[in-house]
Amino acid sequence: MPAARPVRVDIAALGVSAPLVDLTLDSRGKLGVPDPAERNLAGWYRDGVTPGSPGTAVVVAHVDTPTGPAAFAGLDTLRPGATVDVRRADGTVAAFRLYAVEEFEKSDFPSARVYGPAKDAELRLLTCGGSYDPEAGGYQSNVVAFARLIAVHPPDPGLPGKNDSHDS
Repeated sequence: MPAARPVRVDIAALGVSAPLVDLTLDSRGKLGVPDPAERNLAGWYRDGVTPGSPGTAVVVAHVDTPTGPAAFAGLDTLRPGATVDVRRADGTVAAFRLYAVEEFEKSDFPSARVYGPAKDAELRLLTCGGSYDPEAGGYQSNVVAFARLIAVHPPDPGLPGKNDSHDS
């Protein structure tokens, strides 16, 4: 697929339809996160691969916020075969199928495996997980869902607003 900014991530199995914001690396080289005040918000690493293009695209969301569950609550319950749709600004939808969901201790996070290059179009969904220890900085693990592109859906002119990057 040609590059097009992703605007929304949909995970039917979780009832998630979250708008996507651009994320960058912080001053320490760590991937930023969406605004924690927004429960239904996800972020895409904008300096990486566009979902649907060859390589590894990265989408991040919180598991919870101070006001309750967030967009990726339940990510750890997904199983291989679940689907994730990423709507793009050009109206296309990149459809992905999960092939693994794993939890990694933050102290032993496999960055090369998660963020490393892929020959085909792949997607990584990331959130916090594991035990929560406020004195140790919060969640002690990350949950990562690994997915591969299975289909590309063209814009549907019969559904006004469905392909609009401003719908919520």
